[in-house]
Amino acid sequence: MADVPARKLRRYQEMRDFGRTVEPAGGDPGGPAGHRFVVQRHRARRLHYDFRLELDGVLVSWAVPKGPTLDPKARRLAVHVEDHPIEYAGFEGVIPRGEYGGGDVIVWDRGVWRPVDADPARALEDGTLHFDLDGEKLAGRFVLVRTDRGEKDQWFLLHKEDDHAEAGWDAEDHPRSVKSGRTNDEVAAAPDALWHGDRPAAQAEEAVGLAAATGDELAALDALGGRGKWSVAGRELSLTNLDKVLFPAAGTGEPVTKRDLIRYYVTVGPVMLPYLAGRPLNTNRFPQGVTEPGFWQKEVPKHAPGWLTTWRNERAEAGESQRYVVADSVATLAWLANYGALELHAWTSRAADVDHPTWVLFDIDPGPETSFAEVLELARLHRTALEHLGLTGRPKVTGQRGIQVWVPIAPHCTFEQTRAWAETVSKTIGRVLPDLVSWAWAKDKRRGRARLDYTQNVLNKTLVAPYSVRPRPGAPASVPLEWDELDDDELAPDRWTIRDVPARLAERGDPFAKLLGIEQKLPGL
Repeated sequence: MADVPARKLRRYQEMRDFGRTVEPAGGDPGGPAGHRFVVQRHRARRLHYDFRLELDGVLVSWAVPKGPTLDPKARRLAVHVEDHPIEYAGFEGVIPRGEYGGGDVIVWDRGVWRPVDADPARALEDGTLHFDLDGEKLAGRFVLVRTDRGEKDQWFLLHKEDDHAEAGWDAEDHPRSVKSGRTNDEVAAAPDALWHGDRPAAQAEEAVGLAAATGDELAALDALGGRGKWSVAGRELSLTNLDKVLFPAAGTGEPVTKRDLIRYYVTVGPVMLPYLAGRPLNTNRFPQGVTEPGFWQKEVPKHAPGWLTTWRNERAEAGESQRYVVADSVATLAWLANYGALELHAWTSRAADVDHPTWVLFDIDPGPETSFAEVLELARLHRTALEHLGLTGRPKVTGQRGIQVWVPIAPHCTFEQTRAWAETVSKTIGRVLPDLVSWAWAKDKRRGRARLDYTQNVLNKTLVAPYSVRPRPGAPASVPLEWDELDDDELAPDRWTIRDVPARLAERGDPFAKLLGIEQKLPGL
């Protein structure tokens, strides 16, 4: 069986130059029992939908010009094309012009398919395949019927009359990606992911604009005087006051300058940006350093460079912020640091679908009388609760006194629903250790106790982003953890600063990386 996918992919690979295209080359068989399906909306020479069923370690594929439908009276032409590699199922980005299939691609739908026929491979060979789909847009009984086995292997894709059938249903009425919430236009303008066909499948994905600053770029930063022009990630920035101390020293450490801050953000950028890209950004600015009061800024300033990715809030009322930065490159992080935006807070929903969050957040906010050992006890209860609920999440230290727990979810629930769900979980946890927790809103009424804050699960309310710096001496950072690190005797909420986060990442990697791409449904409580 191991040779089957390689043989099936030979035509696909012969048609592409993997030195130019970012498409995956193949090499990660999904296994003969896999039954994923994906539909990709593909704007190449002509718009069409690529309908793909996982079978025998490859994605058996058809090009459907008008897209699949739930209308049982409609027959959709489907042209059988070359099999694609399994890892193509998650591909969303741009295929270079001049390459076969050049254009933009979104993951329009995905899910699981179940063959009705006992031998689906034989049914395909015979020309009629009945199957059920369970996707985010498509559902119910479908059938593929071959009509012409000529040069273009032509089929019809039809939906049967069942509970999921819907007269007049048109794919073009549902244009957004189920992966990112974006349209083809938005992906074409700012593609998130590239695929490198000359790499193993596990390392094939690379996000556009997320490459760290090069050694030459860092050397040029170090060589600048107090101000000057500096290029990073293809963008030229005008940097100022590079030797200004933004963070006083902590303990026996050194003060942290603006140059140090810029260096940090362009170094950890590839790890940090997946939690920022595609999301409106709120920033906590300290232009004079953290020894002076800072202030929150959301609105993009008029002097911002034109290359910044921004998002306009069309629903903003008079006096509210209209246009937000979307941090999608290390150059943007460098610009923000130079601008005095030390602390970065991304929305929990994406700009493409701001009403549906993709994270549920739990904030363990200690009171004056709360010890860090007690914070850890509360954090471990969150781990127990998530395990009981069958959910994946991870903790992170805040860089100040507390711990937060982040849980990735599918963007289907409203903020009202996620907040209510988080409140129920938080209050259940609080009942286990009632002497440690207060539900009072005002700190002076909590009698020194911790608050399990579920109220951040609201539109445009945010928690500090992973790896963001905090405005305290020494420049501590908010660092993601593995659950077992809660048992580390040396753990402290401000253990890591911008001086040692890069070394930690090199040694242990990013614990939150395991959460990226997970779309969990919140269970009933």
